[in-house]
Amino acid sequence: MKPPCVVVVKYILPAIRFLVTKELVEKYNLRKIDVSEKMELTPAAITQYFKGERGVMLTQELMQSKETMEKVSEVAEILAKRDVSVDYIIEKICEICMTMKPEKIICKLHQKDLPALEECRCPTCPPAVTSKTIS
Repeated sequence: MKPPCVVVVKYILPAIRFLVTKELVEKYNLRKIDVSEKMELTPAAITQYFKGERGVMLTQELMQSKETMEKVSEVAEILAKRDVSVDYIIEKICEICMTMKPEKIICKLHQKDLPALEECRCPTCPPAVTSKTIS
């Protein structure tokens, strides 16, 4: 059985990381090596994001959400301008995922990854989301 957390790790988190790294490099002019240190990722991972080898699957969809992009920008700004605890950044990334709840992004991916799932009842899904209501 695949819980929705698998979907988050497989699709959502890489897309969020890509968007944050992109903003740190393009808006805040940070070097990729500095971004890798701030995000606690390897330099190779940052290179893969920029080559389109990681995190690109959902990027366009997430960019369509104003609220999601505001949260991504908030994380990038915090990382660019000050040192903060890992706990704080994790909390902010969780907030990004929660902004996706009403948009059913996680739920759609969960049902796509697990076709046998008839009704998604995970905490990230709005009530009564069924495979029949998502198309």
